[in-house]
Amino acid sequence: MNNNLNIFFRRNLLKLFLIFPLFFPYYPSQSNSVEAALEFQWDGNKNYKKLNWFQKTSKKRAKNKIFFFFKPSDRKTGLLRINMKLPDNYKREIKPKKITLCRVNIGGFNSRTKCLENIPADVEINKENNKIDIYPLKPIPSNKESYAVVFNLINPQRSGLYQFHSFGTSSGKIPVSSYLGSWTIRIDQQ
Repeated sequence: MNNNLNIFFRRNLLKLFLIFPLFFPYYPSQSNSVEAALEFQWDGNKNYKKLNWFQKTSKKRAKNKIFFFFKPSDRKTGLLRINMKLPDNYKREIKPKKITLCRVNIGGFNSRTKCLENIPADVEINKENNKIDIYPLKPIPSNKESYAVVFNLINPQRSGLYQFHSFGTSSGKIPVSSYLGSWTIRIDQQ
């Protein structure tokens, strides 16, 4: 009996040493969190367009600065108005003075994300419909520059994913409102 157990444990130990190296590349070697390259959406819609964003921190109840980017590829025409639909479960009071519109430098390996020039704009918040309307004093042009709507706020208490949708009114001869895209913001437990 003792000999059979000994053979059993040796075989399992041998299998462990043979199979473990296959999983080793997937083992996280650093304790730093890495942004996932995979994003999902709740409602499968072929017209969904993912927009880029950046936030300073993803911890719940922390002071945060969120940049919602509008790259040149996101804007086919100039924009007279930007309309943002907030998620219904985003339980955080947003004040108009904490929302800005700016021409932005999107950070990367050598630079940080920061506003280069503030664009004067009127901000209206509709709390009943969870919508924010931003009216720049001059239309946002459809040039090679990137622009961002910046929120300075405190993160919600509930962790999870929050999806913001944006719509824009074109600055052509006939102003037409159209869907620009969506951002999915993540708030962590810690």
